[in-house]
Amino acid sequence: MARLNLAIIGVGLIGGSLGLCLKDKLGDDIYITGQCRTKSSMDKAKELGAVDFVSDDIQQVVQDADVIFLSTPVLQMVPMVKKMLPFLKKGAIITDAGSTKQFIWNNLKELLPEDIYYIAGHPMTGREMSGVTAAKKDLFKNKCYVIVENTGAPKEAHDKICGLVKLTGANLTTLDIAKHDRCASVISHIPHVTAASLVTLLNRSHGDKEACLKLAGGGFKDTTRIASSNADMWADICMTNQEAITNHLKLLQGILAEVVVAIESGDRQAVHDFFAESKKRRDSILEQTKDMYELI
Repeated sequence: MARLNLAIIGVGLIGGSLGLCLKDKLGDDIYITGQCRTKSSMDKAKELGAVDFVSDDIQQVVQDADVIFLSTPVLQMVPMVKKMLPFLKKGAIITDAGSTKQFIWNNLKELLPEDIYYIAGHPMTGREMSGVTAAKKDLFKNKCYVIVENTGAPKEAHDKICGLVKLTGANLTTLDIAKHDRCASVISHIPHVTAASLVTLLNRSHGDKEACLKLAGGGFKDTTRIASSNADMWADICMTNQEAITNHLKLLQGILAEVVVAIESGDRQAVHDFFAESKKRRDSILEQTKDMYELI
């Protein structure tokens, strides 16, 4: 079997973890090139073994690549593809780890020639830490990895990307683009906005802030863990999935408004039912997934 040439653009937490995993699984049967924003990050990626070669010269990174894996903030992906297009070989496959899909595809389908393919992907995993030093070779194991099928790529290209995903130990699933963006909003994007809002609430507690900090235990830390995620990434996600995120935030506002009314009116039964139904549903979700997913 011919050696696979993989280029990773953005060798951070996700890109670095993919590199570590595939290098561990395939050894010399894969050659990984990479590009990061800073020289220190590129040096660290090479030192950790996430890539075989790093450079800030995009031509050197992508010119021999069979597969290009984009793992930058979403708004940087299309400009990056524009930079690399002149150097891509015929039949190259572009895939990505972007948390929103419709925005990327709407732009790429106007750019890509017929012999360069795009297969949209989204690994539903992560950590609150960022950068290649946080990368782990088993980051994808038992986590959901979404592949979007309706981007016009041929079956052979689709099979190649799915084969790489399976090597990571992830649970492969497919969705259409619109459904992916709506579901990612509920499962990932809104929780991040909510976690950041809770931290902001603490920060705006005025004279009670110091006292609140003394009381902050595991519950607050667990609930707000993902608020420590990369700000650039999450700003881009909000800008590229505006409709779904704003619609779901408005739904969440309505739910909170119902709780406010129940509490203000002293309706204990309504408050009890709110918590009871939420517990029942979450316990059911945990049973169905059995710790398969760590969502981001």
